[in-house]
Amino acid sequence: MTEKTKGNLPARWVHATIAELSLPTFTRNPQVSGQGSFAYIDIEAIDNLRQRIERPRRLQNGAAPSRARNVVLPGDVIVSLVRPYLKNIAIVPSDLVDAVASTAFFVCRPGAGVDSRYIFNYFRQGAFISSIVTYGNSPPSAHDDEFAQLVLPLPPAKEQERIADALDELLSDLDAGAAALGRVRDKLKLYRAAVLKAAVEGALTAEWRKQQHSHTEPASELLGRILAERRRRWEEERLREFKEKGREPSKNWKAKYKEPVAPDTADLPPLPEGWCWASMDQLAWSAGYGTSEKCRESNTGLAVLRIPNIVSGSVALDDLKFAPPSYVERDEDLVSIGDFLIVRTNGSRKLIGRGAVVRSAPAIPLSFASYLIRLRLVPDPSLLAWLALIWDSSFIRRWIETRAATSAGQYNISLGVLETLAVPLPPVVEQRTIAESADGQLSVIDHLESDIDAKLANAQALRQSVLRHAFCGKLVSQDSNDEPASELLKRIAVEREQRAREAAAAKRLNGQRPRRAAKARGKAARAKSTKKEN
Repeated sequence: MTEKTKGNLPARWVHATIAELSLPTFTRNPQVSGQGSFAYIDIEAIDNLRQRIERPRRLQNGAAPSRARNVVLPGDVIVSLVRPYLKNIAIVPSDLVDAVASTAFFVCRPGAGVDSRYIFNYFRQGAFISSIVTYGNSPPSAHDDEFAQLVLPLPPAKEQERIADALDELLSDLDAGAAALGRVRDKLKLYRAAVLKAAVEGALTAEWRKQQHSHTEPASELLGRILAERRRRWEEERLREFKEKGREPSKNWKAKYKEPVAPDTADLPPLPEGWCWASMDQLAWSAGYGTSEKCRESNTGLAVLRIPNIVSGSVALDDLKFAPPSYVERDEDLVSIGDFLIVRTNGSRKLIGRGAVVRSAPAIPLSFASYLIRLRLVPDPSLLAWLALIWDSSFIRRWIETRAATSAGQYNISLGVLETLAVPLPPVVEQRTIAESADGQLSVIDHLESDIDAKLANAQALRQSVLRHAFCGKLVSQDSNDEPASELLKRIAVEREQRAREAAAAKRLNGQRPRRAAKARGKAARAKSTKKEN
């Protein structure tokens, strides 16, 4: 809701912008604050299921990230304005002092008579979150000044307290149940990680090897065939290029073949007998980045896969966007079996390097966006299945996350770095045995996670229903003796003006210029784009 005329309100309620019910907030740069430390709240510090600050970090002033600027106080309500994390909302607790939040957050400091719990619960409504307009794509973000002008219904102070108390009572059991389900889901993640670790290290087939090893072809022979096929496909691609240009192959053209990067095994752990190391460069016959064409849902050109289409190791064809009609790709360059699409840039370290192996022909012609890397793997079915299985293992995740570069709050992994990644390669027969064992255990985990997700969705639907009733005045009774909220807003306006005068006086006294956090965040954290993305 962005207009004060929208919706009918109970008596003594008013529509108010977030700015009207808030007091000024300020920024500081810990790096120039001398010695000492502070509690840093970044996006990952908030558990967005429980919507609480659970993982603040204590940092030395000199080690403060460039985004550590927003001074927050107990009772402030912080909400992430970055599109993937709009549910990262929390109240700053009373025991968290000397805290500084990332500029990715909008800081709402409710004026006297405005209950932080009321504001927090309003912000966590699904309808409110969906109404936030974001801009740009790296990543999409809302603007502080626009967010501050969003409108919400404001009851009298005493009714706010009654609503907040009722919500605490009604939602506490629901939140406790959701938290318990979340803990079970966390344990399932640990179980999944343990299964993948056992797969990568060969622990799943330790007994199998004792019985079968003498009859098993070593992985080195498999790698030899992969390298031969890699070269054959390179030669085939060069011949096609010569033909398209109407030229005869140049003399000694085959000598231009570049041998792949060999794996650096100096610091790698020992492998089971019969296994070998292979670099991603050895396993791929071609590699490159995607298109930078501007893609929209309304375009009528080729479907283009983006980061949101890489889901749990698979390519998801929902939420597709399309290139302009003028954009064309050769059939040979469309996404096909054996392509490995990998996220090369993201604001979250946990998402960088996530990938999807294309193991069956896409249902529609597909290209892919520039935020993805494509490795064209030698399409051996067992190799594709093996990489799909182990890609999210702790071994590979640790390698990628420690080598990801960071700039302006974005993590990046380059093609050149990714090609040097060494992966363990078991013999073909053992790959199949590992996959059979791991798939059985992972399918149980998948089933349990789906069941938990369904229960969490039901809990969320019930929570949203309760919140809707609360904010249209149907959860608690109104009291005609309550002071109208309009009077509350008048007092907040006076308090805001007083704070402004105090800030101006401090500026004259200290020769410094305090700045509102909203303005500072808008300049320092997000370049404003003219392109809207909902």
